[in-house]
Amino acid sequence: MNKRILMSVSLAIALFSVSASAHHAKLSKVVNLNDAKGAAVGTATIKEAGPGVKIHLELTGLTPGEHAIHFHQTPSCVAPDFKSAGGHFNPTGAHHGLKNPAGPHAGDMSNFTVGADGKAKLTVANERVTLNPGLPNSLFANGGTALVIHAKADDMTSDPAGNAGDRVACGVITP
Repeated sequence: MNKRILMSVSLAIALFSVSASAHHAKLSKVVNLNDAKGAAVGTATIKEAGPGVKIHLELTGLTPGEHAIHFHQTPSCVAPDFKSAGGHFNPTGAHHGLKNPAGPHAGDMSNFTVGADGKAKLTVANERVTLNPGLPNSLFANGGTALVIHAKADDMTSDPAGNAGDRVACGVITP
């Protein structure tokens, strides 16, 4: 009898592990990014990478130099200023900045550099968000969020937005 129970428990654990793996593997989202004129500037492939997500960026047509990238609270990208995306995604009410002792927002991420050719291909991580629906820090919460690229680098401390300048590209993240 104990052997039969042990086999049943082992089977249940194995099935749960396969199911959890399959569910985890499905948590990804491709986001198309456009500039203020509506032209495509690339994609962001967001994948669950517990804890958090990894964002693989393939971008073109941007100004060379350092840029900020953030998740914003509203799934809207109305050109030319993308202000419809609202403020940074911040479900915990933190202050802004990866270097701010009272921060960061869930949507804050490291700056990245665009090459002289206007292209960037890189992966950025964010451990404070998830693609898992139903959680307060889900990028799908409240109907979704937006991914915004700014004209300048984020200073990583000043509240509420890090002096990152204009919003130059945007993509909507919805379930």
